[in-house]
Amino acid sequence: MSYSAQNIRNIALLGHGGNGKTTLVESLLYVTGGADRMGSPADGNTVSDYDAEEIKRKISIGMSVIPVEYNGCKINVLDTPGNFDFAGEVAEALRVADAGILVCDCKGNLSVGTERAWKQLRDAGKPCLIYIAKTDEENGDYNAAFDTLRDAFGKNIAPLVAPIWDDNKRVVGIVDVVHKRAYAMGQKGSVESEVPEEKESAVAELYDRLMESVAETSEEFMEKYFEGEEFTYTEVVTGLRAGVRERSLIPVLCGSALTGLGTIALLNAIVDLLPNPLEAAAEVGEDEDGEPVEFIAGPGAYPTAFVFKTVSDQYGKFSYVKVLSGSLKADQVLVDATTGNSEKLGRLYTLRGKKTTEVKELTTGDIGAIGKMDRVKTGDTLCDARKVVKLSPISFAEPNYAKAIAPKTRGQEDKVAQGLQRMNEEDPTFTLTNNAETHQMVVTAVGDIQLDVLVSKLKSRFNVETVLDTPRVAYREKIRKKVAKQGRHKKQTGGSGQFGDVWIEFEPGEQEEMEFCERVVGGSVPKNYFPAVEKGLRKSCLKGPLAGYPVVFLKATLYDGSYHPVDSNDNAFQTAASLAYKAAMPEANPVLLEPVGELKVTVPDSYMGDIMGDLNKRRGRVMGMDPTDDGNQVITAEVPMSEMVSYAVDLRAMTQSRGTFTFHFVRYEECPAAAQAKAIEEAKALAEA
Repeated sequence: MSYSAQNIRNIALLGHGGNGKTTLVESLLYVTGGADRMGSPADGNTVSDYDAEEIKRKISIGMSVIPVEYNGCKINVLDTPGNFDFAGEVAEALRVADAGILVCDCKGNLSVGTERAWKQLRDAGKPCLIYIAKTDEENGDYNAAFDTLRDAFGKNIAPLVAPIWDDNKRVVGIVDVVHKRAYAMGQKGSVESEVPEEKESAVAELYDRLMESVAETSEEFMEKYFEGEEFTYTEVVTGLRAGVRERSLIPVLCGSALTGLGTIALLNAIVDLLPNPLEAAAEVGEDEDGEPVEFIAGPGAYPTAFVFKTVSDQYGKFSYVKVLSGSLKADQVLVDATTGNSEKLGRLYTLRGKKTTEVKELTTGDIGAIGKMDRVKTGDTLCDARKVVKLSPISFAEPNYAKAIAPKTRGQEDKVAQGLQRMNEEDPTFTLTNNAETHQMVVTAVGDIQLDVLVSKLKSRFNVETVLDTPRVAYREKIRKKVAKQGRHKKQTGGSGQFGDVWIEFEPGEQEEMEFCERVVGGSVPKNYFPAVEKGLRKSCLKGPLAGYPVVFLKATLYDGSYHPVDSNDNAFQTAASLAYKAAMPEANPVLLEPVGELKVTVPDSYMGDIMGDLNKRRGRVMGMDPTDDGNQVITAEVPMSEMVSYAVDLRAMTQSRGTFTFHFVRYEECPAAAQAKAIEEAKALAEA
């Protein structure tokens, strides 16, 4: 069945891991007849957690699209992972969702995931509802949870429902404040009933507060409110809808996904209060000349779609898209505004977890998938050639947790690289680099769980077992003293021999790359051998005297030598230069240089002491501190890269996952004696292995 854009809602479910997002999806499906049973993450049989890794770990790893049909509307629910290692999936969902539902637990404490999700919704300017889950659990405390939310997020947090407790303080029902109807637990969802007498005054008070919020959405409503006139139901919904769109009102609902209590109230709020795709704010993109252009969604406009996710499985590659204007049809030819390529669309599908249903058309506002679009990537814009527009790509947080990865069986390096590149199409939040200097393949991810999942998928999908190791640090070496040495190479083998003799002065240089000079007098070394001497020195510089790292900031001056008219050749002078280098370096007061990076770590004020103490242990130098608008501090420091290997995991532990950071290489500095001795020892151990 095809839906018009006015009857579509694209909703992202966000919240801390374990708060019940996936179970809520099951409840939405079951209550609306979209499923004949309730699945459970613990049993591995939910619609949205279908990947083998999700079933094994009993957590959401990828974002899934679950359409729910209710009251003539299609609600595309984007179920996102709560674990921070998979924040890229949340970014993908938020990029195409028109609103969000923040799922919180009923324990009364504000989890880190709830804080993060709130900030993401706020920064994206997305309207949202808050759903307090698991209200029927034994240790649940709805009042404490609501008060915590209001303290954290402000007074525009307004309840649309109120719980009903029994004598044992357990939630047995809810009251819909807008409709002034009560719902008690039944065999399938909830059963409508009258509002209990003891709840009437509380419901009336909550209703009055909502009416105040409605009045504030327009001058007409404000005037009517002050004159004491009652709002009609249509006016109430109109006012609440306007408040939600402007984020001046954040409705709060509650319920139990397991019993279905509150699920219908949530569905009503989604349909009545959250915006449809045509009501979303206009985007700013670029036209084919690179000029900024405003893009407004419209069903009658030229077709435009945004690719927000890529999935590859045994059946092929699927590009998940949101249709922003017009409609998509199979075999249609569109332009990929990101690459400039013309792309013929493959088959079109609607999605429901792992299940795909082929359709002839995807209409404005809807979410679906296109099959076998091999050249199309996540973040691309597909559009009509008559109106080319490139929309901004998805902004992913920079990964900072690096590990060297290698196959357990030698010779399978290409297989590992190909597998990771395939998975990188699906998950752009990690990077893969081949470090030619350390001879390691390095994966940089968000955290250790994401890396563990990658390793597991390499084994299950690409049949290659791998091991993770600490990435080696790329040190450098330099000299601090001027030394002159002779390099003499003489070899007689019966026929023509080899002879090269040079005197070279080595001293600290001004530029990182070796600087070669000559001041030979009287032709003691002919000019035609100068390039050979330089070549021999450059080859030698790749290995320093301390730990075999490249030598930098070196100036080498050829000033004397001798040659043989028959036996001298380029190879002989290359070898002679190398011998002079090897003789001089140990006497030139060599020192190890370590890479130093700039660290910018953002943390709440309360963690400042722990962070500063930890930076001191890491030999960090704090360069400055700047407060942010939301009560955080940005600490800027310079820290040796060797001390930052585990910082991504350590910072999470120190700040309960509230801290974030970026870290980029700045320069090389002389290594302190203790750190130098350790690095040299590690290099020797590696050479002997």
